[in-house]
Amino acid sequence: MHAGTQTHVPPVAAGDFSRSAAIETIGINVLRYALVLIFVLFGTLKFSAAEAAAIKPLVSNSPFMSWLYAFLSDQGVSSLIGTTELIAAALIAIRPFSARASAIGSAIAVGTFATTLSFLFTTPGALSPMHPAHGFLLKDVVLLGAAVAIGAEAVRAAFSGAEAR
Repeated sequence: MHAGTQTHVPPVAAGDFSRSAAIETIGINVLRYALVLIFVLFGTLKFSAAEAAAIKPLVSNSPFMSWLYAFLSDQGVSSLIGTTELIAAALIAIRPFSARASAIGSAIAVGTFATTLSFLFTTPGALSPMHPAHGFLLKDVVLLGAAVAIGAEAVRAAFSGAEAR
């Protein structure tokens, strides 16, 4: 901007704020229930033998999760992960009734996506775009952002007294 140049900024009407707040609420709800859908779909799949076999190379190379195979079978590990995803989905979904529960579900989702993103670095070759799991794992960056956003909204609501809004 040059010295002496003035830019006129029009005043913002109160209706503009209410419209943007309504659009933000719609966006947060789309993120929330898209995460619920993803967790239900992928969580349910974890109870199948095919999914248990598919995730084993990722989980077994993880320093955070590989120890589970010392105590559980391949299917047991997969079912535990699936159960965690379904619990997160249920907690996130009940946001209209409990912001606190939804915040807890969102925290579980953040942990889930942070863990799955770590597989990019712990699974040999996964950083390569040619690795079969690369794109599957990379999408979790967006899902992690969604979990953070809905979690922040739920925490804000829980602490502001707007628990069931």
